[in-house]
Amino acid sequence: MAGRIPPEFIDQLLSRIDIVDVIEKRVPLKKAGKEYQACCPFHTEKTPSFTVSQQKQFYHCFGCGAHGSAIGFLMDYDHMDFVEAIEELARDAGLEVPREEGISNKPRQDFSKLHDLLEQANRFFQQQLREHPQAPHAVDYLKKRGLSGEIARDFGIGYAPPGWDNLYRKLAKEQSDIKALQAAGLVSTGDSGKPYDRFRDRIMFPIIDSRGRVAGFGGRILEGDGPKYLNSPETPVFHKGEILYGLYDVRRSHAGKQQIIVVEGYMDVVALAQGGIRNAVATLGTATTERHLELLFRTAPRVVFCFDGDRAGRDAAWKALQTSLPSMKTGREARFLFLPEGEDPDSLVRSRGADAFRKLIDTAPTLSRFLFDHLSGQVDTTTLDGRARLADMARPLIERIPPGSLHDLMTQELSHLTGLEIRQGKVQTPPPPPSAQNPRIGNRSTPVRHAIRLLLEQPALALSEELSEAWRSSSAKGIDLLVQLLDHARANPGITTAGLIDRWEDERIRGQLSALATTDLNIPDEGLAVEFRDALERLAHQYHKYQRDQLLEQLKHATDDAEKRELIRRISELNAQRPGSGKTG
Repeated sequence: MAGRIPPEFIDQLLSRIDIVDVIEKRVPLKKAGKEYQACCPFHTEKTPSFTVSQQKQFYHCFGCGAHGSAIGFLMDYDHMDFVEAIEELARDAGLEVPREEGISNKPRQDFSKLHDLLEQANRFFQQQLREHPQAPHAVDYLKKRGLSGEIARDFGIGYAPPGWDNLYRKLAKEQSDIKALQAAGLVSTGDSGKPYDRFRDRIMFPIIDSRGRVAGFGGRILEGDGPKYLNSPETPVFHKGEILYGLYDVRRSHAGKQQIIVVEGYMDVVALAQGGIRNAVATLGTATTERHLELLFRTAPRVVFCFDGDRAGRDAAWKALQTSLPSMKTGREARFLFLPEGEDPDSLVRSRGADAFRKLIDTAPTLSRFLFDHLSGQVDTTTLDGRARLADMARPLIERIPPGSLHDLMTQELSHLTGLEIRQGKVQTPPPPPSAQNPRIGNRSTPVRHAIRLLLEQPALALSEELSEAWRSSSAKGIDLLVQLLDHARANPGITTAGLIDRWEDERIRGQLSALATTDLNIPDEGLAVEFRDALERLAHQYHKYQRDQLLEQLKHATDDAEKRELIRRISELNAQRPGSGKTG
């Protein structure tokens, strides 16, 4: 297993890049005083409220609240995960991303050779669609499906000509290439041991991964025997359960910022795009997986699954619903569209138009409606036994939904349908206490929160002299996080706000710190150091008072004279060392 990225490398990376350069490649920025401004790329606005601070290496939108570092921007704008964003920035900075050794101590494998061969194959297939003598029958097929040359170009559609070894002869320059072509899923080997092309006489659809690289292909047969659609096999760079056809283009065009449609095949995706609907993706001959859902909901808050209206389509939709339940966090929505009999997205858009398809999308049943309708259809809800059976079937499914409004409302709806008082929620494990692995930030008004906010505003405060150290023993919520932030800032002079935040791989903590960094302090720069010392001293006073109260409580209940004298001595000693007396240590 690959080890995690060392925090020291993230610090080094952030010191080598400039968030202004990163964002300006994607969003035009204008200088405005010390900062840069633009209309926010995450919501529609006419007056710029999106600001980028070069000093803090941090962005913030005062309109929608979006905020973060260069890493966070790539995660939000290019829909990358944390590691992908770091790898992208590292490439731009000319750095190699190291990994702390995992349990297996295996070095990371380099699959650049496979990606290079897949890209060469993609160019070959596209060239064959333009130049091969038998390409016209492939072009005729695409035209009959209503596709224009522009759409074919946008999706990189190509043609694998007839014949057993066209691609093999083109790409196999040396013996090592044969194994690489096999590993990439482009070439197979028969019983005789002779290599042959996997894709022959097929319309070719390149499948692009989240980083814009060709990971595999889908091929639609034109004539002869064989499966109608053929995908690349599982390879080191292509895993059907972890990739969605068309998702890279949807993200790049930002067509799916609010809603994304999941259809069954790549031809459906392309046909919808031809009709002006550019926010569709497809699974690749496999059921929707949890990884698919993670990718989808990272792209848009609403996912609409589109299935045939027959029995097979409804069975597939039910499987997708069950897989979706644990992903239905607050702010997410799933819908399930069932097409009229005999129609698929391609045929429906061509026969009725894109607007008719959009209307069907808008009226598609929600996850909750589909769940209750599906289960209610299996029982007689007019009887007590039927309603009891409905409760028994629905309750375990609802419990798979994370705590939140949807979970609560579906529990209420089940109570309404069955007439039973359904107890909401399942037993929740209490959160673990704050620790170095699971730090928590305290409430808004606490000295801990204020100290963290000040440190995020100006990390150099950690280098101030004569800072109290007594506060470190406090058990206040968030102390562990404050300790780690301050120690990290001391160990890395010159670190930026973004550097402090992005040392956390935990998305929850990073989000909390990012949100805190955008709150308005209303303190002039020259007053930050005084405020910071004061916050730490208040923490020290709080801890001193807590210790004193504990000793006084023990003294109140002490019965032994020797014990009383010892407690009085400890109280006197504590009073002499109270914060502000010059003996805080």
